[in-house]
Amino acid sequence: MKNIAKIIADLRKEKGWSQTELATESGVSREIIGKYERGEAVPSIEFAKRIADAFGVSLDFLSGEGVHSKLDKKTVKRMQDIESLKEDDKSHLFAIVDAYLRDAKTRQAYAQ
Repeated sequence: MKNIAKIIADLRKEKGWSQTELATESGVSREIIGKYERGEAVPSIEFAKRIADAFGVSLDFLSGEGVHSKLDKKTVKRMQDIESLKEDDKSHLFAIVDAYLRDAKTRQAYAQ
């Protein structure tokens, strides 16, 4: 959880929130948010969950560790929903996603 200070600060800035706004959204005091961002303290599981929920990310994402550390909650939810599809439906969906990703990579390669 070494990077949690930077991750909290980066997520807060991405949202365009002040520390006070994050405190309001998460129910964690502004003073404590400041200590987390400066690396002077590490949030308890309860406070980390509140902060993660305020940002709409998983605890893995907030801590920078774990299998889904780079995925926000919406992406994880979508992956779980895909897993519940019938195999045939998954194949069709993956074919569409693969075609889109291939095209995006091609556009990106030609843009350089």
